[in-house]
Amino acid sequence: MPTLKVNGQEITVEPGMTVLQACEQAGAEIPRYCYHERLSIAGNCRMCLVEVSPGPPKPQASCALPAADKMEIKTDTPMVKKAREGVMEFLLINHPLDCPICDQGGECDLQDQAVAYGKGYSRYKEEKRSVKEKYMGPLIKTFMNRCIHCTRCIRFSTEIAGVEELGATGRSEHMEIGTYIEKAITSELSGNLVDICPVGALTSKPYAFKARPWELKNTESIDVMDAVGSNILVGARGNEVMRILPLLHEDINEEWIADKTRHACDGLKNQRLDKPMIKENGRFRTASWDEAYQVIAKKISGLKGEEIAAIAGDQADLEAMFALKNLTAELKSPNVECRQDGSNLTNESRAAYIFNTTIAGIEKADVCLLVGTNPRLEAPIINARIRKRYLQGGLKIASVGERMDLTYPVSDLGNHPEILNEIVSGKHAFAKILKAAKNPMVIVGNAVTVREDGLAILNIIKKICDSFNATYNLLHNAASRVGALDIGFLPGTGKNLLHNMNGIKLVYLLGADEFDMEKLGDTFVIYQGTHGDKGAHRADVILPGSAYTEKNATYVNTEGRPQRARLAVFPPGMAKEDWKIIQELSEHLGKKSPYENIKQIRAAIAKLAPHLGKIDAIEKAEWQDFGSAGNLTNEPFASPIENFYMTDPISRASKTMAECSAVIEKAKEAA
Repeated sequence: MPTLKVNGQEITVEPGMTVLQACEQAGAEIPRYCYHERLSIAGNCRMCLVEVSPGPPKPQASCALPAADKMEIKTDTPMVKKAREGVMEFLLINHPLDCPICDQGGECDLQDQAVAYGKGYSRYKEEKRSVKEKYMGPLIKTFMNRCIHCTRCIRFSTEIAGVEELGATGRSEHMEIGTYIEKAITSELSGNLVDICPVGALTSKPYAFKARPWELKNTESIDVMDAVGSNILVGARGNEVMRILPLLHEDINEEWIADKTRHACDGLKNQRLDKPMIKENGRFRTASWDEAYQVIAKKISGLKGEEIAAIAGDQADLEAMFALKNLTAELKSPNVECRQDGSNLTNESRAAYIFNTTIAGIEKADVCLLVGTNPRLEAPIINARIRKRYLQGGLKIASVGERMDLTYPVSDLGNHPEILNEIVSGKHAFAKILKAAKNPMVIVGNAVTVREDGLAILNIIKKICDSFNATYNLLHNAASRVGALDIGFLPGTGKNLLHNMNGIKLVYLLGADEFDMEKLGDTFVIYQGTHGDKGAHRADVILPGSAYTEKNATYVNTEGRPQRARLAVFPPGMAKEDWKIIQELSEHLGKKSPYENIKQIRAAIAKLAPHLGKIDAIEKAEWQDFGSAGNLTNEPFASPIENFYMTDPISRASKTMAECSAVIEKAKEAA
């Protein structure tokens, strides 16, 4: 391992590290624009200059220079200072210096480094260049006069997002960055381009001129638009969520988030339910909480336990589901259901319903078999992690399912479940690849469990994993699903409640909107949720709940990791946190809960399932049998997501997501 000196301090570094990384390890700050830890090295901004000996008597670009044994690096000499001042002066020659109206103002690398490393004045009086703005879709607003040609955006779209739609034309000061044919960027990760731009050339179009960073109160929280559980920073002004940014978590989302996670937040203020409502003569009227509770209590009083049911939605939090499960148990009802998509998946084996490899563990795999899943739409962050592993080399990926563009090469094995039998028997050519692999993994889409032959397919996949020592992973697309299965939010029979609603006279929908409401027939429906979506339209009583940014709550992601969302803003109007509504209703029903606050509920959850009390930790599941033997159908696999931008009440209420759906889906079809 190389041993070298940085400003006189001797350090030892890993082989292959650059001088810039060595300096940071030693605690020396190195300014940079083009360099980014997760992107390939470009070495074109020259801001990271340092003095190196032995070597040429001139400053060296530290980002592209390998650290070598016995090297002496100096980061604070007069030569380095003068070189950095010169680079800053050159960079600002053509910069418009429009900081007062720039959305990047206050969190701009160019601003910060100009103050720290610039001269404070310029000797250039020539006219600045003018560059035409570029169209990049409904999410990115461009100000290309500010661009300093760091090429971070090009490298991100090509390497991380896997969508080669950005590039540079021209040379020198005539160089311009843009899409090749003036079209929207079709990546589900395009919003990250704004984060990595070190100047204000790329800004958020939906957020343009809305707020300044110092006006916002930032709250660390968890995303619920899919089951990945991306860590986010919710920026709010007053009682309005203004923007959502990624929060670094190396084991989950690194520093990226999907576009729906980032931009669906404007749906939090549209079509909101903010008052209790009661339906009379086919029309809703507003009511007080007590009146709504009394109507429900009157309806429940004449019903038997088996005539009552509760269905949890895809964004329901763990505490609310636990409280609702306790209430139904008090009412002697076994009818609770979290699988509103019709899945037959059970919770008998925890390994059968979590992502056992873990998201970070994808980087150790050498073979990946996808079964009935489209991770690019179901979990863009996991898809990006698979692409990251592919770029490292040595990963073979195959798919049994629909043909799709996943941003990396995939061997299409066909779209028929019988192929899985051929693999497990060793007749299929892919069986040899699995047998030769050291760390194979199988990723199964949740849509497989919805099929009539879903349990039979899972049984075959279990055999594949056993035969080839592969790790099994189920990729959920509902944020609430793993937590619900962990606490047993399932009907007593084990069969999906939505397959047979006969005899049910009252249904409690906890944010459940993603199923055919016709299945409810003439059942009395209580809807507790946030938006006037499908469930609210069908309801007889509406109880306004709180969205994920408006409550302290626990969510368990697809890999079985419990995480905490935190209250960033208060619920609108008369809306309340979900567990509180259920507790208050319990009192009106004469079934007072033993839990008086959220801490007591969490303690009870941890007693029921101890791993749920270990926040941000993953407990390895015991490998057990799952699935059941049965006949396979001829039905091909199909993706459960038709429109990535509209999958839940919040995104369907978002104007930004509606625009993305219209513009980007059209661009994909044209491509």
